[in-house]
Amino acid sequence: MAESTSVVDLDVLGRIGTALADPTRRRILTELLDRPGYPADLADTIGTSRANLSNHLSCLRGCGLVTALAEGRRIRYEISDPRLGDAILILASLKLNPCAL
Repeated sequence: MAESTSVVDLDVLGRIGTALADPTRRRILTELLDRPGYPADLADTIGTSRANLSNHLSCLRGCGLVTALAEGRRIRYEISDPRLGDAILILASLKLNPCAL
């Protein structure tokens, strides 16, 4: 394998990996690809409780993948960096061999 000339931030990769490791967090991120979302709407769309969704949003915020913006009494969530949305679409389009766990 050729030596990489670019610097890879392993902490960033770890935070992304933590976020993508859970199916609910993956669903939240894919829901936020096209537009910002609100917790109640996301919970309904994903089919989970608001409390469960809130825990996952906290994780995503802690990982730095989403931002929360107050809009009056509501909180709007969106992907923190447009490049993350592009990266998710690229990763999801990869053709990988089946995983033999």
